[in-house]
Amino acid sequence: MDVVVLVKYVPDPAGTPKLGEDFLVVREGTDGTLDPGDEYAVEAGLRTVEAHGGEVTLVSMGPEVAMTAIRKGLSMGAHRGVLVTDPALRGADALATARVLAAAVARRPYDLIFTGSESTDGSTGTVPMAVAGILGIPALTFARKVEVAEGAVRIERQTDLGYDVIEAPTPALVSVTASAAEPRYATLKGIMAAKSKPVEQLSLADLGLDAAAVAPTQRVVGITPAPSKGPGEIVQDGDGAVARIVDLLVEAKVI
Repeated sequence: MDVVVLVKYVPDPAGTPKLGEDFLVVREGTDGTLDPGDEYAVEAGLRTVEAHGGEVTLVSMGPEVAMTAIRKGLSMGAHRGVLVTDPALRGADALATARVLAAAVARRPYDLIFTGSESTDGSTGTVPMAVAGILGIPALTFARKVEVAEGAVRIERQTDLGYDVIEAPTPALVSVTASAAEPRYATLKGIMAAKSKPVEQLSLADLGLDAAAVAPTQRVVGITPAPSKGPGEIVQDGDGAVARIVDLLVEAKVI
């Protein structure tokens, strides 16, 4: 079984992301790592091939420093990586990212694509579905449990009230939640082995794409700090208390 896991290099979640003058996140020269949400996807992919045979390929898009994220996934046990990096991709939005990732995935046969539910930096949560749409395959999202059988994949989709059982034929894309599989720790042996595992580096030209095809359709034009919260108000019991509470709820547009 050929499994692909889409992974992303993100600023260290424990730190504070830096923005450049163009309001884009500065990724070069800053501490970064494999997106924590993608670790669950890597684990789901590894468990799938451990149960059914095959290999896991990590696919990422970003600057060359994004190789850090791929190497971490390789140290967990993935077999190979693909990094798409090109100066024209700076500032790429979710749709452009999906087009590039889909083009990279489509170069080879695959049975399943695993992703996280959303990245910790952009948090749009739209890339997985966009990739599936471009590839013309089913998208099974927010999986808390994944079962793979011959020619099909079944998931339990997390909902506010419980879960739905969803099944689709393969090839398919599955986005997983933190409940799907606890990521394994990379062993020293795995870390050393990751250094020699193959990672293919591609440009837009290698994918047959030009800059115009992946130009962002949206951009950040300004940043405004969130307004600070004022002190709360304590409403004392007594005449007029109910009326004051109602007024406060109206001001807050709750009622």
